[in-house]
Amino acid sequence: MATSTTANLGFELSNPPTDGISSLQFSPENPSLLLTASWDKKIRLYDVSSDELRQEWLDKAPVLDICFSDGDHGFSVGLDRKLKSMDLNAPGQSVIGSHEDAIRCVEYAKRTGQIITGSWDKHVGVWDPRTNASLGKYAQPAKVFSLDVVDYTLVVAMAGRSVCIYDIRNMKESLQCRESALKFMTRAVRCLPNGEGFASGSIEGRIAVEVFEPASQLKKYAFKCHRQTVDGVDYVYAVNALAFHPSFGTFASGGSDGVVNVWDGYNKKRLRQYPRYPTSISSLSFNCDGSLLAVASSYTYDEGEKDHPPDSIFIRSLGEQECKPKSMPAA
Repeated sequence: MATSTTANLGFELSNPPTDGISSLQFSPENPSLLLTASWDKKIRLYDVSSDELRQEWLDKAPVLDICFSDGDHGFSVGLDRKLKSMDLNAPGQSVIGSHEDAIRCVEYAKRTGQIITGSWDKHVGVWDPRTNASLGKYAQPAKVFSLDVVDYTLVVAMAGRSVCIYDIRNMKESLQCRESALKFMTRAVRCLPNGEGFASGSIEGRIAVEVFEPASQLKKYAFKCHRQTVDGVDYVYAVNALAFHPSFGTFASGGSDGVVNVWDGYNKKRLRQYPRYPTSISSLSFNCDGSLLAVASSYTYDEGEKDHPPDSIFIRSLGEQECKPKSMPAA
């Protein structure tokens, strides 16, 4: 791996994106392969173990999100309004379909083998990547900002603090539509690995953990984070990124304060806070065996146009106990 100038931040990858890192995701099968999307219109595939830029694809517009379906295939979406697929061992992309406005997010639904897209055109799209067929587009109350899938459950977070929950086997009507537990705009949503609920982060430095079951709403909670007090003044920063550890169910959050925290949602505690990164944290991803955390340090323009550090990707090696909760709840 590359030698970082700031060793306690992790290893800094060579050849990073040159403008706004919008998303990064580790392969579900290979713990060393990392896919990234950025505003420089490129998708990059890195082998982080050798610090090698293995492959890159150039789009016609900024790329807003990417995902894997398996170890050999990826998907991208962005401002060009198109959903595209990539064979990660070959050049070129194939267009699967499109929306009427920019596509903000894309996820792979493992249980059904479908690709799910969320767009600023206020629709969620469902696609079959094997046949490149659209399986339907479903109107939402507002622009889609983030979505995630666990088992057969899809969570869609939107403008206006709307959150809709679906069974992806029947997208014609939602299971629930609710107002977010957070009082300000949602930046990120991620489903709990146990399938019981979801975590979301807002622009106002808070994270909420909510459950799907309507009768169990007393279990939901929210807490303040990514805040600083300087000379008696409180500064509040957006929560831009959330990522769950694949083994322990704990999760990391990244904020516009350049800080990454690791949280134990079971016991409602912060496990650790890493040293501050050069600028905003725009995306986070644990690798498939939980040994690495990829951190995108990339200014997110919360304070408008200003001079800022260059975009960087840091790879943190995680100790065996680093993200493990102190105790697990009884079944």
